[in-house]
Order: sequence, then structure tokens, then C-alpha cells
Amino acid sequence: MRKTYVKPPKLGVNGYFAHMKPFILFGSSVMIIIILISAVAVINKEHEIPENHLEVVLRDLGHQLLLSAKDSTSRVLPVKKLSENKYQISFQNNVGFVSDTLINLVQRVFQKNAPATDYIVNLKNCKQKETVFAFEINNQKGNLTPCRHRKLEVSCYSIEIELLKANPFNSLWLLLLIIPLGVVGFYMKDKFRKKEEKGSIIDNDDYIQLGSFRFYTDKNILEIEHKNITLSENETKALKIFAENINQIVEREKLMKEIWEDKGIVVISRNVDVLVSKLRKKLSDDNSIKFINVHGRGYKFTIE
Repeated sequence: MRKTYVKPPKLGVNGYFAHMKPFILFGSSVMIIIILISAVAVINKEHEIPENHLEVVLRDLGHQLLLSAKDSTSRVLPVKKLSENKYQISFQNNVGFVSDTLINLVQRVFQKNAPATDYIVNLKNCKQKETVFAFEINNQKGNLTPCRHRKLEVSCYSIEIELLKANPFNSLWLLLLIIPLGVVGFYMKDKFRKKEEKGSIIDNDDYIQLGSFRFYTDKNILEIEHKNITLSENETKALKIFAENINQIVEREKLMKEIWEDKGIVVISRNVDVLVSKLRKKLSDDNSIKFINVHGRGYKFTIE
């Protein structure tokens, strides 16, 4: 049998790049992995606080507490490291102060020297080793500062401060994420559309779609089935904040600041509750729209 040799077709420039596209995507994925892992390592290194600096900051905090108690003679004892992120401040003599003084001084010293943004403080008596006062500063979950305005009697105390660090970035998860994306990229089309999820927000030039409602932010109007509902200026501001943070917790402090305090108006959290109640009523024609109260934090705006 005679064999016939068929010469392979010659690839043009476009054909060459089409042929090389999978290799280019794979190489790009590998480079992205290397760059991001290196960047994470550098960022983590930059955020590490030297032990010597941290000890000075904590001793300064102890010194400020003694001064607030009108004690300028006794000493702050050496700072003890109890665990990787937990430290203890103790004093030579007995001391007494108001709980708000401790909260305010810790926040002031930490904001100035930036050893950590999130932390838990426990005030313990020396004999029973029991916690007599505690509070938490947490920018992610919200601050917990109970038992304010309490006067703590003069006694022997130690202060334990635990620095809450963000969860370390796991490079393995990055690797597991980018490699599949690179593989999918070999076969993905140049153009595609994302499927719209039920209840998603459609932001047009004129309005924001919220369930069955059209929200005209410039006109302070909600429209549903040719029915117009007028909103006050504060209701429009609040609803716009919720629409921009759908399915996320919106803190009361954020609403108070952006709606009132930025204009120099001082309000209480009750004002937020009243405003949300009014929005609930005006959006009640669509049962899929809900304002969920998150106790101690704020509200979550959802569209089912």
C-alpha cells in the first residue's frame, strides 16, 4: 500500500497566537501566583511589630494609667509575654481608676503607636486571678465595651492585652484558585455574560432596581407598578447605603455618620431604628425585600 504524505497547513500570525493561547494563559497564571505570593510575604513582613517597640508601647500605657490615678512615683513592672499575642502589664503598688479611663487610654495609645487595630483587654485582680473588667475593640465585628462608668476600687490589678491579628493569608488557597481559573481560561470564550441572580441589583443611569421597585436616587422616589412613593432626603441616603451593601451588615455607626453626623447633627442609634422602620413600611409591597436586625451591630438588607 502506498503511503501519502500530507504537508501540514502553514500557520499565519493569527493562527500562531491561537495555537499558543493555552500556553500564554498558563504562563500568565504561574506569574500571577508568584507575584501575589511574594506580595503577601512582603505585606506580612511589613506589618510585624518589633517586640522591643511593643514593650515600650505597653509600658507607656501602664505609665499613663498610673498618672490618671494620680500616681507619679510607683513603677510599672516588666511587661510579661503570656503567649504569642498576649501580654501582661502589672504595677508595683495598688491602683484604682474608672473603667472609661482604661478604655480611652488604651485606644489613644494604640491609635498613636499602631501595635494592633483589634484587641481584647482583661483587667484581673492579683489574688483570685479573676477578670473584674474587660472590653474588646474590633473593627470587623464591632466594639464591645460593657460596664462603662464603673469606678474600680484601689487594689492590686494586672492588665492582659491580647492582640487580635487578621487570619494569615493562605497562599495555598490562592494557588488552588488561580490554577483552575487558568485552566478554564484555555477554553473560555472571548465574550460571555454572567447569569443574573434573583434579587440582584440592576444599576442603570436613572434608577436602581430593588426587587419589584425602581429606586430613583436623584428624585427621592420609589416606583412600583406605576405607583410612586416619595422618600425623604434621609430615607434616600439610607436606602442608597443599603443598596450598595446588599446582603452585608451595615453598622449603625456608618448610618449615623453618613446620614447625620457628616452634617454636624448629633443623633442616637434610635434614630436609625426609626428610619429603617419607615423604609420597611415604604417597601412593604414587595415581600422579598427585608431589613434584618443584627443585634448590637446594625442591619442587613436582603432581597430573596
